[in-house]
Amino acid sequence: MPRDYDEKRDFVRVQVDSKLAYGEIENEADHEGKLKNLSGRGLMFIAGEELEKEAMVDVKVVPENNLTAPLHARVKVVRVMKQRHGEGYEIGAVIQAMLDE
Repeated sequence: MPRDYDEKRDFVRVQVDSKLAYGEIENEADHEGKLKNLSGRGLMFIAGEELEKEAMVDVKVVPENNLTAPLHARVKVVRVMKQRHGEGYEIGAVIQAMLDE
C-alpha cells in the first residue's frame, strides 16, 4: 500500500533532544552525547569522538522528567558522519537488544 507522505521508512523517526550516555560494551556507558532522533528500529546521536562502523555500543537515555521512560539498549553502529556544523560525529545505530536498568 503506497504511503501519502514523504517519510517512507518502516518506522517513523521522532525528533528528540536529550542527554545520552554511551560506550563500547567493554567500557560501559562512559561518554556523554546528545540523542537527536529515535525510531522503533534505531536512533541517531551526536558523539564527541568517532566510533567504528559495526561497533556494538551500549546507550542509556534518562529523561529529565518522569513522563518518559528511560531507555537502555545495545546498538550496532551503521553510520558515522562528521557533523557539518559544530564538533562531533553523527552516529546512526540499529537497536540490537533492550537492556534492563
